Amino acid sequence: MMNLKFVAVVALVVLVLGVMYVYLDPVYRFKEGFCDSSKVRLKYPQPSITKGRTDVVSVTPWLAPVVWEGTFNPVLLDVIYQQRNISVAATVFAVGKYIRFLKDFLETAEEHFFVGFKVKVYVFTDRPNEVPKVKMAAGRELVVRSVPSSNRWQEISARRMEIIQNLIEETLKNDVDYIFCLDVDSKFRNRWGTESLGDLVAVIHPGYYRDDRSKFPYERRPTSRAYVAPGEGDFYYCGGAFGGLITEVHQLAQTCRKNFEDDAKEGIEAAWQEESHLNRYMWINKPSKVLSPEYLWQDFKPINPEIRTIRFSGIIKNYKDIRPN
Repeated sequence: MMNLKFVAVVALVVLVLGVMYVYLDPVYRFKEGFCDSSKVRLKYPQPSITKGRTDVVSVTPWLAPVVWEGTFNPVLLDVIYQQRNISVAATVFAVGKYIRFLKDFLETAEEHFFVGFKVKVYVFTDRPNEVPKVKMAAGRELVVRSVPSSNRWQEISARRMEIIQNLIEETLKNDVDYIFCLDVDSKFRNRWGTESLGDLVAVIHPGYYRDDRSKFPYERRPTSRAYVAPGEGDFYYCGGAFGGLITEVHQLAQTCRKNFEDDAKEGIEAAWQEESHLNRYMWINKPSKVLSPEYLWQDFKPINPEIRTIRFSGIIKNYKDIRPN
């Protein structure tokens, strides 16, 4: 009788362990980016920790990677994330005359932005009938959402955080893994892919990355909730490109929106609207990955030696022609 009880207990333990393996092992594999070597036989050059780029810094003081051309293996990264079956959303605002830039944005995104992955591009516009027809690859989708127009470009800029927050809460929180929020008056020129993924991702502004932080255009009025004091701050980040996990970007958008609205109640508008609030947020909540200026260059700028490739860039335009004020 004792032997039968012992066998029954052992069988029960084995059954429980088997169930735990079936249900928990996939979770472990997803979180760790596990790649089953029996299914994937990938050959790539041996990595080195003593050789690599010496002309740029590739890690921040808080140990976040700074992504430059030549600091990652795109094939290896794509295989890792394909195993995870990730999905990515992108938001872009094409309000008023900015609609003219949307075709180039969408067409070049099809060529370079997370090619081979599931992507949903959300276009917010006051001219939905003027959204261009762009052929999307399998697994990629274009979603158009109507928003009101405005007489001030600053108001358009300021509303973005509110709209992004609502989009995540109402649509994306259980639908996609990552989101990137991008400017429409830009175009993709080379790969923007899995190397850019992280919990909270910021892009270093191309106009200030060589400057001392005393020259950064932070909000300098202590009365504003976007305030960054002299001698503080890390880098100056772009408002035209940021992203990360859905949960992290939701927290960013929610915080920046509240701070912007609380400022507005007191008659304060930060120097660069949502970009100022984003920089304050990123200073307090350090990004887990920082993208180099390759990820939002400016076409009017000469290309500096450390910029080996341009992935995404703001095109040359006449602001007086496209902005409502």
